[in-house]
Parts: sequence; structure tokens; C-alpha cells
Amino acid sequence: MKRVIVWILLIAFILSGLAAVIMADTKHPSMTADPVPKAPAAPKFTDVERHAELARRRAAVVARMTDNSILVLFSAEPKLYTNDVDYVYRQENNFYYLTALKQDGATLVITKNGGKITETLFLPKREPRREAWEGKMYSREQASQLSGMTRTVDASERDAMLLAVKNRGTFTSKDGSVTISGAPTLYLLLPEDQPDQPDVDGRREFRVENEFSKELTEYKVENAQPIFAGLRHIKSPYELKLLQHAIDITTEAQLRSMAMVGKAEWEYQVHAEVEYTFRRRNADFWGYPSIVGCGSNATTLHYVESQSPVKKGDLLLMDVGAEYEHYTADVTRTFPVNGKFTKEQAEIYQIVYDAQEAVAKATKPGVTFGGLSNASRDVIRAGLAKLGLITAPNATYQIMRDGKLTDVPQSGVWNFHGLGHWLGMNVHDVGDYAAPLKAGMVYTNEPGIYIREDALDYMPDTPANKEFKEKIRQAFEKYKTIGVRIEDDMLVTETGVEWMTGKLPRKISDIEAFMARASKEFAYTALNDKVPSNIFIDQRSNAAHSSVARLPGSSPF
Repeated sequence: MKRVIVWILLIAFILSGLAAVIMADTKHPSMTADPVPKAPAAPKFTDVERHAELARRRAAVVARMTDNSILVLFSAEPKLYTNDVDYVYRQENNFYYLTALKQDGATLVITKNGGKITETLFLPKREPRREAWEGKMYSREQASQLSGMTRTVDASERDAMLLAVKNRGTFTSKDGSVTISGAPTLYLLLPEDQPDQPDVDGRREFRVENEFSKELTEYKVENAQPIFAGLRHIKSPYELKLLQHAIDITTEAQLRSMAMVGKAEWEYQVHAEVEYTFRRRNADFWGYPSIVGCGSNATTLHYVESQSPVKKGDLLLMDVGAEYEHYTADVTRTFPVNGKFTKEQAEIYQIVYDAQEAVAKATKPGVTFGGLSNASRDVIRAGLAKLGLITAPNATYQIMRDGKLTDVPQSGVWNFHGLGHWLGMNVHDVGDYAAPLKAGMVYTNEPGIYIREDALDYMPDTPANKEFKEKIRQAFEKYKTIGVRIEDDMLVTETGVEWMTGKLPRKISDIEAFMARASKEFAYTALNDKVPSNIFIDQRSNAAHSSVARLPGSSPF
């Protein structure tokens, strides 16, 4: 009898445990299903496909070089983070564009002489001691397998080669297998200085090239940047696959953030979800620092602190982009923390959405970027006028410029950046903004409206400005602190445009529907942080101090 009772109790215990599991699954379906679609698998290329792509690029560069000339490309220098710690190494874009190599201390030399082309790679020799600390370096065979280039010289001979080239002599490698002769024209990547406007960033990135060019008194030195800008402006199918994967990873990060934001207390928690997704999908890094701004922080274009509370009823603006194999996405979504837009938020959002639609409709080969910008501008001005935030679509107000009062569009108070930019190996990629669009170009379509709460405080005290502020004051109070930007990555096609970010919800109804479903199904455990993990706390707002906070009386413009 005792055995029977024991067995009955054991069976009852097992059944109760099973019931608990079933009930848990019913209450928390996220334990069995993830509502966020995963990014598709990364594209794969054979050695033959990669070699053909790189050879095509190198041939295109050579075709743009003058006869009897030399191109010298240096790999990127390691960048110092602090003391003896470097940033994660990232190869110089154009060097990578031609070689697919991520090795520092390397140099590529291409010569063109009477129809004869040579390609020589100077590569550091593998050092077991260095590899024990920093990881494996390329062997000659591995570099050849990646790049498809077979003519390799030890990097220790690079300086001798540069000296010979500088003196218009001939360099011969120690093993006698490689010779490189000087030529009248030498191509280097150089800063793109304009009259009275030095290229500060270019002088930092191309320091070695710039210094070497000053020693070349016997040469005609040409800047190679226009060659690469023209080639990289139009993406090949190979490049588009890599760029699309970066966009797909970013899309997943945006969706995961929409799903969990209602459970987050702080911006940095949403920020963490983004970069967790980047790493989870094996992105190299981000293409630029992630922007995650809630409430009034959404009205700051490059807000990167992520130190303020996430509040129900506010919008959260998230501008993020994963980088994969040197190609970066750039995607922005603005969505309500509680999953539902207020009437005022929706009115601002719809203007931005309609501006995006106008740009997409206008996109086709032959149109200029300026034409696209005008399409966006016209929609935004009409929308702002309808809401009472400007007095008329073409109305102006006054600012001080070069010591003089100047009339400028009122819409610029709320829409103060351009439509977008080219996208590729840089988030702000190379390309000519005056050039007519061609199939294969990729740009960002990112109109925005930002009702900054201090936007009216710094205008010159003129009768015209007083009248402007009085007329819009009621609308300003209604919409202030709302910031909306929507950014999509657009591929120009032969017939129009392709939304590379098309899998990410954009319509108000689609965002709300996804958030309503995903917020219930997505597994996320809040940390219940009462204050952010930061020692610098503003007790008045319970938010961390911003490192870019403005001093009283300073201008935001």
C-alpha cells in the first residue's frame, strides 16, 4: 500500500511540474518563439569570385592612371586609444578595396608603363613572438589566397623601394625577383585641401602619404582619391551583397530594440541591445557611434551619451549602423517607448514619412542629389506650415551671418540638416553630389524634424523674429521636445530605387503593430536600475550629465 501511495505522489509531482511548464509557455511565449526575424546568413564568396572582383577593381584603377606612372598605397596606421592601447585595427578603405587584406605595415605598388602593368605587395614577415601577443599575421600564401596577388616582397624592403622611387631610380628586391622603376607621375592618397580650407581629417588619415609627397621634387604628384571616389561611388553586385548584410544586421538590431524598449529604464540598455546584436551577427564593429536618444535627446543630431531615462510617452530615436567587411549601414527609426504614438508625435512623424516617400518617388537615374533634397524640403515646409510651426512654406526669419542680418527659411529652425549622403565603405562615403544619379549608387534618405525646446531662445532680437515667434508660439508649445528622423538606405536602380532597409517597419501603423506583438513575446529582463551606472548624476532630472551640455547663454547653432 505504501508503494502505491509513493507512486501516486510521484506521478502527481511530475504532472504538476509539466503543468507549470505549459503555463509558463502560455504566459511567456517568448520562451518558445522569438518575434524578431534573424538577419540572413552572411554572403559567401569563393576565392575565384573574390579574386575576379579585386582584379576588376585594380584594372579599373589602372585604366584611370596616366601612362608611365606609379600608384603607392599604404595600409592604415594603428590608431592610439590611450597610452599603450590602440583602437581595434581597421584597414584603410582604398587599400582594402584593392587587396581585401587587413594587415598593418603593408604597402601596395602598381606601375603602368607602356601597357605593362605590375602589382607588388610589400608584406610584413610573420613574427612568432609578435603573433604570440597579437594574433596571426598573413603568410605570403594566405595574402595571395585573399588578394589574388602573387608578387610579394618583404615589408622590410619598403623603405629602399620608396628611396629608389623618390630618386627616380630602380628598386630590385633582395632575391632579385622584383624590380620597380621610378616614373614621371606618382599617385598617392592625399588630403583634399581646398583654398583656405585645409582637409584636417585627411591630414590625419593620410599623414605618411602627405609627408612623403613633400619629398618628391622630381615628380608630378597626383591625388589618387578622385580615382577611388569615382569607382566606389557605384557599387558592384559583390559590394551590394556585403552592404545588404550590414543593413540586415542593423535591421535586426532596430527590431530587437523596438521589442524591448518598453521594459528598459535607461537609454544605455537599449544601446546595449543594439551592439549585442552587432556582435551576435559577427559584424566587424559599428560604422559610427550609435545614437540612442529618448525624449528631448532625440532633438540632438549626434547624441551619443545614452545616459538618460527611457520614459513612457516619449519617442526614442535610434540612429545606428553595423559595419561588415568594411561596408556600413546607416539606419534611423523613431518609435514610441510605450508602443503608441500620441497625436502630436504622429503629426510630426507623418511629415517626415511623407518627405521620404517624395524622395523615393523622385529617385531615378539622371536626377541629382539636389533634386532629391528639394523634393524632401517642399514636403517638410508644407507640413510645418500646416501645423503652425512656420508662418508659410517659404517664410523667412533673420540670423546673424558674417556680422550682418540675413533672411533664411523658417523651416531651418526645425529641419537643420541635409537630406542624406552617399553610403558604402564610409558612413559618409565618397562621391560627387553634383553628379547625376546612376544605377548602383547608394544614398541615405533621412529627413528629420526637431522641435528643440531652446530653439527660439537665441534668435537676434529683431521685429521680424519677434513676429515669427509670436505667431508660432502656440504650436511650438504643443510640439516642443519632439524629435523625429527616419533614415533608409536607398539603392538607385535602372528604373528607380530599391529600399535596402525595406524589411524594417516605417509606417506608423506597422511600427505600432510590431511593437504590440513583439513586446509581449520578446524575452528581456529589466535591470531595474534606479540610477544609471555612472557617478555623474544630475539629481534635478535624475539623468546623467551630458559631456556636451551647453553652458547658459551659448548658442546651439
